[in-house]
Amino acid sequence: MTDNTKTSAADGPLVAVNGLQVAFGKNVAVDGVSLTIGHGETVALVGESGSGKSVTAMSILKLLPKAANISAGSVVMEGRNLLDLDNAALRSVRGRKVSVIFQEPMTSLNPVHTIQRQLVEMLLQHNTGMSKREARAQTLELLEQVGIQNAHERVGAYPHELSGGQRQRVMIAMALACNPEMIIADEPTTALDVTVQAQILTLLKDLQKKRGMALLLITHDLGVVRHMAERVYVMQHGKIVEEGKTEDIFTKAQHPYTLSLLNAEPKGTALAGDPNAPTVLKADNVKVWFPIKKGFLRKTVGHVKAVDGLSLDIKSGQTVGVVGESGSGKSTLGNMLLRLIDKSCCHGTVLFGDVDVQKLSGADLCRLRTDIQIVFQDPFGSLSPRMSVAEIVAEGLELHEPNLTAAEVDTKVCAVLNEVGLDPEMRHRYPHEFSGGQRQRISIARALILEPKFLVLDEPTSALDMTVQEQVVNLLRDIQKRRNLAYLFISHDLKVIRALSNHILVMKDGKVVEQGTAQEIFQQPKEAYTKALIAAAFNNKAVGGGVVKD
Repeated sequence: MTDNTKTSAADGPLVAVNGLQVAFGKNVAVDGVSLTIGHGETVALVGESGSGKSVTAMSILKLLPKAANISAGSVVMEGRNLLDLDNAALRSVRGRKVSVIFQEPMTSLNPVHTIQRQLVEMLLQHNTGMSKREARAQTLELLEQVGIQNAHERVGAYPHELSGGQRQRVMIAMALACNPEMIIADEPTTALDVTVQAQILTLLKDLQKKRGMALLLITHDLGVVRHMAERVYVMQHGKIVEEGKTEDIFTKAQHPYTLSLLNAEPKGTALAGDPNAPTVLKADNVKVWFPIKKGFLRKTVGHVKAVDGLSLDIKSGQTVGVVGESGSGKSTLGNMLLRLIDKSCCHGTVLFGDVDVQKLSGADLCRLRTDIQIVFQDPFGSLSPRMSVAEIVAEGLELHEPNLTAAEVDTKVCAVLNEVGLDPEMRHRYPHEFSGGQRQRISIARALILEPKFLVLDEPTSALDMTVQEQVVNLLRDIQKRRNLAYLFISHDLKVIRALSNHILVMKDGKVVEQGTAQEIFQQPKEAYTKALIAAAFNNKAVGGGVVKD
């Protein structure tokens, strides 16, 4: 496929949004927003969740829910107001002129179709004269362009067979398929590991330069903005509160909200642990090997060694942080310790106090659940949309403390909601009525109500804005101090790990490649892999002499 580099037009911006107003019923989500994107320019639209940035971006192509009402404004591209176009006319713009890379590739890709089928379908839809053979050839070329290794082998894969980074590369390939003049990238790296994030951002910049595309980048990550954008618009409560060149925003910001975003990141260090504290959980040479079965008789021909010979020791009141890229075995380790993985795949010894967790079953295992709990990565996906907050938080009590009266249950629910910083009066609402940070607080409350001694936190802040991340980290630190809890904190975000962890394990391909105190890992990393993670996490600052230069 030949790339046609576009030249900048001298007669105005590629896209001009003027006085845009979007409402959901009586709630105004976008209030008089105006912005421009030039030919070949990268413009960032930043703000917290709920600020209106994604609604603004999706309004350009009228990709809004039915409940949304565009009540005022215009979106002008090549002399046409895109908001005046009907669906048939918009189809000639979507994909061909403007494409979108959505935030979560797993939900944007069809799980029942192969990557090839989805790309071929898109190409045929927008290129009426193209044959299926040509579309297949172009699909392969696109996947190679976005850096999918062994593209000829991966083209027949389903979305769930690809890693997060690979799925995001497929989304970029789909956005590039029709050689658009502009791409809207809506939080394209939010849930990715720092090293994968760096790869995706480099890929976008290279492709943009090669093709001469404009890029509208929607994000709450100011590190990404500084690396990518030429100009920045800052949104709060549906309005643009500040705009300017990227360097000016970072060095001469005027608005208090912009300054709060620039200063928002998890701060502080872990609570000082008591070296004489009792050991809550001890794992010795644990392995999680998933069998690979083939043939009619489903014989085991090998194993996927998700965790391979790992040992750790977690004391009361202390946090062990586990870092590594996707597929390194972090979450598998946490699930194994909680007995959430088929016992036949697990090997080694896991002692909770003096109890061998691997030998428990039935009622004994059920009783253990009161002492060990987990907070999952996605607070929306892990909360039932059909249950109120009160029902969600109280669910564990119904199983483990069935003799409590309704009044006693309600008292406990109100107390734990208050502890995590939520108004108990909101307990009769449902998860969709809360922000991402509030939903994560609900998840923490659900885990705490049984008064556990050990908590596994599996990427609990990765999908949250920086300001909300800081709030949740401070909350977890306060709860640990009050309850003397032991944490296993799983994350790919080293800033969060640094703020919470006493001891750190660095995992790669199921093995621990390096471990030590937080100070040792961040100030004197020994392994190249650890140094690469740290460099990627701290805005690609060099690791010289084993020390991160801040």
